[in-house]
Amino acid sequence: MSSTSEEPIVQPRNDAFLDTALRPSTFDEYIGQETIKNNLKILLGAAKERQNPPEHILFYGPPGLGKTTLAHLIANELGGTLRSTSGPAIERVGDLAALLTNLAPGDILFIDEIHRLSRSIEEVLYPAMESGSLNIIIGKGPSARTLDLPLPPFTLIAATTRVADLSAPLRSRFSGGVYRLEFYSEDNIADIVRRSADILGAEVEESGVKEIARRSRSTPRTANYLLKRARDYAQLKRSPLSAEMVTAALNLLEVDELGLTPIDRKLLIALMDRFNGGPAGVGALGAALSEEPSTIAEVHEPFLLQLGLIERTPRGRVATAAAYRHVGRTPPADLNEKLL
Repeated sequence: MSSTSEEPIVQPRNDAFLDTALRPSTFDEYIGQETIKNNLKILLGAAKERQNPPEHILFYGPPGLGKTTLAHLIANELGGTLRSTSGPAIERVGDLAALLTNLAPGDILFIDEIHRLSRSIEEVLYPAMESGSLNIIIGKGPSARTLDLPLPPFTLIAATTRVADLSAPLRSRFSGGVYRLEFYSEDNIADIVRRSADILGAEVEESGVKEIARRSRSTPRTANYLLKRARDYAQLKRSPLSAEMVTAALNLLEVDELGLTPIDRKLLIALMDRFNGGPAGVGALGAALSEEPSTIAEVHEPFLLQLGLIERTPRGRVATAAAYRHVGRTPPADLNEKLL
């Protein structure tokens, strides 16, 4: 029941670290990715029985699907300390050496965006992953020598949105498994929205849950973002989160009924107007939109492909008939030829 404008706004919890609060703390709380969860439970359970750290693990897939969350869950399950960094933060061999030599037995080292490690740092990482030793060359020329430092038993968990950018030798050393995270079903996203709304203390109707799930790009991070923004809107309107409230809030954010953002729609329109529907390369699209090609390839393109709004062909990206209909246009007569 909605409150009157004179009633105080009740804050159910401190919002300072909302993203952390919404993150699951156990595998039972983690919704979706069932195949990965089942495999991880076996891997971790067997490792705990042997009292050994599990083998190294690689997660890959589009942003926002839960790669970092899984790393935290693994650390919680093992009772170890999670030490987090990212590929761009490891600029020199000395940075990696400092990380590895400060690990305690059983620690988890999580490297996000591991595809951005330089090849020279990868070379140092190989023996650390494979034999538990750190090989560093000290000095130059005839006086150079190799320092071999033993490392405590540890598990490396890595995440990437661009698995193809990892060298084959590095990929092969993730003997605990290389797992691709898939986009979530609408039902799973709805379950995540209900759980998050309960944590936030937000009064949300089932119609509001479904509307958020429908526009969430099949991605938990996006679903939580939309829920928080819709909650803010409904809070000021002194109303529960109904479908009407969610629609009004997300219209302000310019998130349409498919979950497309303004840049998604601009990408489709640029493909139609500037490239006659395609084919066009990601570099050309990036130049047309003043966006980095990597942003288009990693953030926007995966969802547009999943919705069937664009297709990849040997010559580049092509807008589909569904894309033309979504922006209110008639598909060109030669569209089928472009898709070949």
